[in-house]
Amino acid sequence: MTTLETKAGREPRGAVWLAGTAAFLVAWGLIYAQLQPFSKWAVGLLPLEPGSHAAEAVEFFVYDTPKVLMLLTLVVFGMGVLRSWFSLERTRALLAGRREGVGNVAAAGLGILTPFCSCSAVPLFIGFVSAGVPLGVTFSFLIAAPMINEVALGLLFALLGWKVALAYLGFGLGIAIVAGWVIGRFHLEGWLQDWVRNVRSSAVEIPSSTVTVVDRLRAGIEAVVDIVGRVWIWVIAGIAAGAFIHGYVPADLLASIMGRDAWWSVPAAVVLGIPMYSNAAGIIPVVEALLGKGAALGTVLAFMMSVIALSAPELIILHKVLTPRLIAVFVAVVASGILAVGFLFNALFT
Repeated sequence: MTTLETKAGREPRGAVWLAGTAAFLVAWGLIYAQLQPFSKWAVGLLPLEPGSHAAEAVEFFVYDTPKVLMLLTLVVFGMGVLRSWFSLERTRALLAGRREGVGNVAAAGLGILTPFCSCSAVPLFIGFVSAGVPLGVTFSFLIAAPMINEVALGLLFALLGWKVALAYLGFGLGIAIVAGWVIGRFHLEGWLQDWVRNVRSSAVEIPSSTVTVVDRLRAGIEAVVDIVGRVWIWVIAGIAAGAFIHGYVPADLLASIMGRDAWWSVPAAVVLGIPMYSNAAGIIPVVEALLGKGAALGTVLAFMMSVIALSAPELIILHKVLTPRLIAVFVAVVASGILAVGFLFNALFT
């Protein structure tokens, strides 16, 4: 088959995929616009007294569940398409040989765009070490990837506005860059597990095959099936927790625990968040409910960051490649950055 015939066969197929994507986006927008009136109508059918705690909790759940899942689907699809330009091999190649400083910035930036979470810590760490990526640069990537992922930014923008999302992006990047740089300054490569340090470097090959528009759209769909398929239960669990907080937890209680006036609220939120396990999609509905009850923004975001970036499951996974001493340094440096962000957010956002 000639190249001309190949292109002629691909163009109609690509046009169909683009038309289908456009139709999906239009349908998405129409449905999203009707979620609030639908939730009020659906709750009105239930035998609940209007304005009661139960009615407020149920309405929050009925409205937020499709809203967050739809936002999650759209964001994941878009980032899945964008991620088709970034493979693990390409990411490793981009970071290998980077000097600290520039490398920390590049690693943190790639952490936002690439599809890796804390659960991928072991293969990522091995891959980066074998590719010659400095330890501090690797930490910048591992901090940024879960904490400043596209789901967190997309949902923060949609639910809390661009100022909060932009501030979260800036401070989150700052934590990832500075924490990685600080850890790199300590030269703690000797605190890696012995078997990781003995991994031999291997060449990185980047596939040279041409990726079509259809391939990129398929990558978006595959990302939705994979990511949404894995986290939807956590999303619903988070929304259920947020609905309970919204309907039943007294505003005065939350304000006293997580309010701006209590100086100890930020460190308490960080300590509370570390043992928990969730992801950005699951924790943001809880954040929304806490803010609605009067909790301070910095305190709530410090809680969110600690859940996402310093969760107990992540630390357990990292134990396979890091010694306890290096894990302690990692937790101390990142927690210090999160504390700073919490206090700064409380000072900047009234």
